[in-house]
Amino acid sequence: MQFRRYTVSVDSEFEIREFRRTDFVRLWEIDQACFPPGISYSQIELLTYMRRPRAFTLVAERSKNGKPASGEEGAPRSSAADGAIGFIVAEAERRQAGHIITIDVLEEARGSGLGSKLLLAAETRLKELGCRTVFLETAVDNVSAMAFYKKHQYFLVKTIPRYYSNGVDAFLLKKDLLSAGWDG
Repeated sequence: MQFRRYTVSVDSEFEIREFRRTDFVRLWEIDQACFPPGISYSQIELLTYMRRPRAFTLVAERSKNGKPASGEEGAPRSSAADGAIGFIVAEAERRQAGHIITIDVLEEARGSGLGSKLLLAAETRLKELGCRTVFLETAVDNVSAMAFYKKHQYFLVKTIPRYYSNGVDAFLLKKDLLSAGWDG
C-alpha cells in the first residue's frame, strides 16, 4: 500500500514528517535520553523494529523561523536530523491490530502537545492501514506514560511479567480506533 507523503506542520514550532535514513543516529540518541538502560533500545533493536515489513517511523522536528526544519517542500537540509526532538515507531500487524513500538519526545518538548500529535498521526496511519485496534506496552513504574495513555483512551489489558530486559514488568494497553469517541 502506498501512502501519501507525510509532512504535517503541527504548528509554527513543530513539523511531523516521514523518517529518513540520515535520522537514525539522532533517533537512537533520543531513545537513550528518554528511557533508562534496560528499557531504551540498542541501535540494532531500534533498527530491527523500524525495518519490520509493516512498520513506519514518524519524526517530529522543530521548525526554523516558521518554516519546516527540513527545508522547502521536504527538501532535506544537511543536518535535518539535528532538529529531531521526538519520534514514533508503529506497526500495522495482521488481524487489524496496530502496535505502538515506541514514542519518544525529548524532555525539552514534553508538555507541548507534541507527543499527543505524534500518537494521533500514528493512530491515523494505522487506521488507514485497516487497523481497528492499537496496542502498546509501558513500564508499570512509568506513571507519566500511564497518565498520557489514559488521556488518549488506552485501557489496561494485562500485566506482562519481566517484559523489559532489566526485569521490569509492563502493562499491555489497548485502544479501539473505531470507537465513537476517537477523534483521528
